Amino acid sequence: MFRKLLVANRGEVAVRIARAAKDAGISPVGIVSTSDRGAGWTEVFDEVVCVGGPSPKESYLRPEAIVQAARQTGCAAVHPGWGFLAENARFAALCEQHGLTFVGPSAGTMEMMGLKWPAKVAMRRAGLDLTPGSDGLLETVDEALAAAEATGYPVIIKADAGGGGRGMRICQDAEQVREAFPSARAEAIGAFGNGALFLEKYVTGGRHIEVQVIGDGAGGAVHLYERECSIQRNHQKLIEESPSPALSAEEREALGARAARAAAAIDYAGAGTVEFLMPPVEDGAARRLNFMEMNTRLQVEHPVTEMVTGVDVVREQLRVAAGGALGFTQDGVSLEGHSIECRINAEDPGDGFRPTPGTLTAFDIPTDEGPGRVRIDTHVAAGETIPPYYDSLIAKVIVHARTRDEAIDTMIAALSAATIDGVSTTIPLHLAVLDSPEFRSGEYDTLSIPGWSA
Repeated sequence: MFRKLLVANRGEVAVRIARAAKDAGISPVGIVSTSDRGAGWTEVFDEVVCVGGPSPKESYLRPEAIVQAARQTGCAAVHPGWGFLAENARFAALCEQHGLTFVGPSAGTMEMMGLKWPAKVAMRRAGLDLTPGSDGLLETVDEALAAAEATGYPVIIKADAGGGGRGMRICQDAEQVREAFPSARAEAIGAFGNGALFLEKYVTGGRHIEVQVIGDGAGGAVHLYERECSIQRNHQKLIEESPSPALSAEEREALGARAARAAAAIDYAGAGTVEFLMPPVEDGAARRLNFMEMNTRLQVEHPVTEMVTGVDVVREQLRVAAGGALGFTQDGVSLEGHSIECRINAEDPGDGFRPTPGTLTAFDIPTDEGPGRVRIDTHVAAGETIPPYYDSLIAKVIVHARTRDEAIDTMIAALSAATIDGVSTTIPLHLAVLDSPEFRSGEYDTLSIPGWSA
């Protein structure tokens, strides 16, 4: 195992990785911007290096400065967390060039899976179903029109290098395709420096289900079952749960096995997530789960998987990166109980989810509420300031109970007893969703946020 690890991230994920490193006997080294210097969460590190100014471009998005910090502190490995440079193949390659182990897949694997179309080709070869659409990347509007006609409207144009909804256009007819194609290409070039586009059938009201996989980098991979992530806003997840209420036990086992085989087929190393879309079932049709993309990193919602399987996902990442075998086999993974995670953001859901940076005058989320177990993953405390430069996530509340109903009740009890003052948070939204008939029944999809109308 490594002696020292540089954590190339900030906040909650940096704290999570540092604690896992210490549990494994590894000394964690942190990086900070000038805005984060002296923040309470940095105390978890044995050493801290300032890598630049307050904005991400001045600090957490500077590959060369981060590699230099790792080398000057004697680190053997770098863990990117999520966000920032976590799925940046150039950063992974730079680490490798300087003799640093990148905790994640190889730069080549990351580059292949980071582009949506090459990822789809690789996963189709591995036996996964795809959403109907174009046979490849589209060069012209005429090609897009032909693909849309063959697929059937509505369709969605997507940027090959896209993310966060950029370079994405929904089209109901040929006229909209003509208008959308050039604007999507221009937006993709501006955002990603890559204007490649493809087209898919647009699915309304499906389920977003993802499978946690861990590969050993040598053709072996296991799955840790699935997470349901259908409650979203603008493609950003709000609440996750495991197992998914949409799957039967047979579907669950089959989906997990398919995802693990797909990861093994590309010699995947470390933790990754294979994401699927389940379209609404039409009368007489079989249920399908179509591959969407693979996230080649640790996921924000990994704690729900840890709660239902007992596997420390970050510890397994470190084990694989250090050249070790996985600490378990597929037969050793079992699914017990039910887990739900709510992302608590410093945002005002009643005002269009406007970010609300500021100073926390109070911060307390009880862990002894309800019939289940409560876990709080956070990096903040009362008296600390939420800066305006970064993601608004301030805490994750994760619960585990014997049944789904007990998990819902535990989460409602914990959030109802929470005291967070000084900034607005998304807790009112979570409480509305959790107690809605749609969520209680498990009959929800990506089309709307259950119980919330603001």
